[in-house]
Amino acid sequence: MNEIVVNKNDELVMKLLHYFITEHGYNPIVLHGAENEIWLENMNEEYGIVRIVSGYIHNNEQFNFDVLKTKQIVRKIKRKTLKMKVNTLSLFLNLGDNVDLKEYNELSNIEIANIKEEADLNKYSFITKCFPDIKSKMKYKEEGFELFMRLTGDINKKNEGDAKMAEDVFTPKNPIITKILIALNIIIYLMVVMYGLGTELAVNRDYVLGGEYYRLITGAFVHANILHLLFNCYALWIIGSQLESFIGKTRYIMVYLFSAITGSLLSIIFQNSFSVGASGAIFGIMGSLLYFGYHYRVYLGSVIRSQIIPLVLVNLLIGALVEGIDNWAHIGGLIGGTLMTMAVGIKYKSTKFEMINGLIMSLIFIGFLLYVIFVRGF
Repeated sequence: MNEIVVNKNDELVMKLLHYFITEHGYNPIVLHGAENEIWLENMNEEYGIVRIVSGYIHNNEQFNFDVLKTKQIVRKIKRKTLKMKVNTLSLFLNLGDNVDLKEYNELSNIEIANIKEEADLNKYSFITKCFPDIKSKMKYKEEGFELFMRLTGDINKKNEGDAKMAEDVFTPKNPIITKILIALNIIIYLMVVMYGLGTELAVNRDYVLGGEYYRLITGAFVHANILHLLFNCYALWIIGSQLESFIGKTRYIMVYLFSAITGSLLSIIFQNSFSVGASGAIFGIMGSLLYFGYHYRVYLGSVIRSQIIPLVLVNLLIGALVEGIDNWAHIGGLIGGTLMTMAVGIKYKSTKFEMINGLIMSLIFIGFLLYVIFVRGF
């Protein structure tokens, strides 16, 4: 059998791919029409985008075109991933001697490296600073076709693992907690209608200051009328069932209740009338969905930009313009839901550092609200 020879350029490409995908969690980006180049994305790294360009670029004009194309694609990625700034690392493996890189050193947010062989990686401090182990991790006992098979096998295994995690997160689940919350809203509404308990359960500053702290929660299950109930139950079903499926039942109920409390607290800081409704908690769900979508922006970036953000902004605008809507509860719930989601974490995405920060920020937020109400006074 004839021995299969692996091109050195292809071997370098595979080693770089293996390093960035398996060691730093980068994911390939599918770009239509992109030839002889591979784009990788991981917005949690210093370089959100890494390009590996294997095609031959023979002069400055061709290189200028490549830079222009790169900027255009990065702008699209920024819009999709909701990032204001994306640092890009372009690794050129087949750059002609006629290309002068000196004039490109001032490119904003784009670092360029001419990598003919592995040793060239050490020439660039911006590479060794962000990826100090890149040279050591690219050393293998295998050679030739055996090395190629190992690298492709590891990359495929990593991609299969990522696919399984995404499937675990996005596979629809039975929204039991959402159903229970909707049932509680309906039952409490019927009790209010039959026994006139509305003012005894609603959020109100004087009663809360008088020791009836349960109102901070019960007020989120009381509704003014049937239309108010139906609207909130519909919103809860549409948005809540999605979030429950994404983040899990325990995280979901913690986000919901915390949002209800922070919405009630902010409400009584700015007004002293009776306030009822699940909308504060529902805004907390929307804030949670925004935070979740940001972490899974590769899958939900366009949905967040075109649907979720406009939904939040439109409802806040309606709350500001229409009399009788407690917009402070909406804002308090939105902030509380976002912070509590940081604290409980996003499956497969959140780090302990992020979760600790989220917990600290949640405690600071609710502590500030309690201080203003019970210590500072009005």
